[in-house]
Amino acid sequence: MKLQDLIFLAVLIGLILQKKPEWFVWAGITSLILSIPLFAFWVFFTAQRLTYYGAAFFLAAIIIYLIQNRNR
Repeated sequence: MKLQDLIFLAVLIGLILQKKPEWFVWAGITSLILSIPLFAFWVFFTAQRLTYYGAAFFLAAIIIYLIQNRNR
C-alpha cells in the first residue's frame, strides 16, 4: 500500500464521518484535476489511481445522497 492510498483512505474516512455529499463531489473533482498534469507528464500509474479515487468519491457521494433522501 502506497502513501497515496493511505491519504485516500484517510480522506475517505474523514468525509464519510462528515456525511456531506457535496464534499465528496469536490474531492472527486480535485482528484480528476490533479490527474490531468500527471497524464501529460506520462506518470500513468499515479494518474490512473487518481481517476479511480475520483470515481470512488463520486460513487460515495451518490450513495450518501440516496441514503439521506430515503431517510427524509
